[in-house]
Amino acid sequence: MKKIYRNSLLLLATGAFVASCANYDITDDFTAQPDPTYQEPYKDYAPVKTYIDRSKYVNMSLGATLDVKKFNNQELEHAVAVTNFDNYAFGKTLMSGNIVNEKGIMNFLDMKDLLDHVEEIGGEVFGSPIVANANQADGWLSTLTAPIEISVEPVEDKSVDYTTMEEFTGTAKSGKPVIVKNYDGNQNALKCPVRSKVNIVEGFDIDPLGDYTITFYAQVEKDESVICTFADSTILENDKAKSKKKYPIKPGKWTKVTVEAKPAKNATAGYLMIEGNFNSPVYIQKVTVVRTPDNHRPQTAQEKSDTLNYALNAWCDGLMKINEGRIKSFDLIEEAIDTKKTLENGYFDLKHSDTDIYWQDILGSENYAPTVSKIAADAFQKYGGDASKLKFFISEAGLENQKKFESLKYWINIWDGKGAKIDGINAKLSLTYSENADKQAENEASLNTLLDNLASTGKLIRISNFDIKYEDAEGAPVVAGKITNEQRQKLADYYAHVIKSYMTKIPNEKQAGICKGNMADTGDPVGLWAIKKDWVRTATYKAFCDALSGK
Repeated sequence: MKKIYRNSLLLLATGAFVASCANYDITDDFTAQPDPTYQEPYKDYAPVKTYIDRSKYVNMSLGATLDVKKFNNQELEHAVAVTNFDNYAFGKTLMSGNIVNEKGIMNFLDMKDLLDHVEEIGGEVFGSPIVANANQADGWLSTLTAPIEISVEPVEDKSVDYTTMEEFTGTAKSGKPVIVKNYDGNQNALKCPVRSKVNIVEGFDIDPLGDYTITFYAQVEKDESVICTFADSTILENDKAKSKKKYPIKPGKWTKVTVEAKPAKNATAGYLMIEGNFNSPVYIQKVTVVRTPDNHRPQTAQEKSDTLNYALNAWCDGLMKINEGRIKSFDLIEEAIDTKKTLENGYFDLKHSDTDIYWQDILGSENYAPTVSKIAADAFQKYGGDASKLKFFISEAGLENQKKFESLKYWINIWDGKGAKIDGINAKLSLTYSENADKQAENEASLNTLLDNLASTGKLIRISNFDIKYEDAEGAPVVAGKITNEQRQKLADYYAHVIKSYMTKIPNEKQAGICKGNMADTGDPVGLWAIKKDWVRTATYKAFCDALSGK
């Protein structure tokens, strides 16, 4: 019996490592015991992958989509996968969004365990998309592209001196403020009556990102306090309590009151209003508004480009350092085509965003795949990978849409022409079996067209997300818990039809394999197994075995 040590590690953006160890035992042959539950009528079938004629279908492989943590636990799902499938895909769990935190620390704990284990048992991993529009390290990328801190100086935006005024010309929501001449025997002052609401300063522009300091000198006839509102934002005691802050004023002398404030989010007018004086009028002499501008500036387009190119290089370097050449096939780019935007030539554009960070917006649409493939391939070779075995796929869904397929082909031709390494297409399927004969004929015709189109590219062709849902004649879904044996057999027959069509229409040397979306039933009857107490083989299990063997 072999013993495998699970080496867990964190790869920092700087290249620093932290390691810990645990271990578990596994059997040499990795056959599920049992696999998983032998029951009539399918107990005599061997593991599914053994039915592929490897001499005839040299590139054909059978994959399963799994969760990395569940796989690493090496329980029943793991046994089913390694016994019945050639390779394992882990979707978004091995993408940067699940590995890189906001500070750029790359946590490859699960991936390192996974690759060490798969290498030991002689399996293969299909690499998750290296870049995409979703499931990216958005927190890290946002941090890297955040505005740059700069030096700023405070600016006086407004000053009001009531000692020199003869008449109040400002705004009061309640009460009738007046100028009191020679209030203190020498200078005038603004009098804000009891229970009034008076803008003691107003009429200046608002910087929504600025920090404001407003000072005013006040005097009262007896102990008093006021509350303040600055540019639609009531000043609170603190963020947690949410209580209004009171500014105390003592009688007998002029008190300097300092208000620190930021404007409300949608404020358009600058002002400071005082209120809450229930016991005494408040007399005001001088008011000053000082603004400290936001001490950040946006990164320039060149700075942002340089920063994100650094991020892409760092991600690929970290990924390939852990990989050590063990994953040889990757999705390079995932779901880049935008069916809502059309180019002047009639093809669909790539996805773009004004709010999120999309790699194609930084690298340029035409340089997207060429740049990513070069950086990833260089890193692959840097850490011991055999360049002759490296394969990159463009992953895309919805290719049953003829225009979307043609648009993907257009972009691949552009990228190929600029030196991108694109070996294949990973077509994500969305299939349904219908009891309505006309609709099912359309389903099959659409599948045939898709496979013919994919074959015409001359690329390696992989089909993934290979789950088929079941609809009754009225188009209502039939769930796993209610599907009849007869319906299950019809579904199994369609699975077999899809497999045979793929192996017939895609040339042998261009077959990169089929990847099951779910091994077992979900709410839909998509599985080779139905999960009851244990995993029980369904008619789909037999259909896979028969179709792969050429029956």
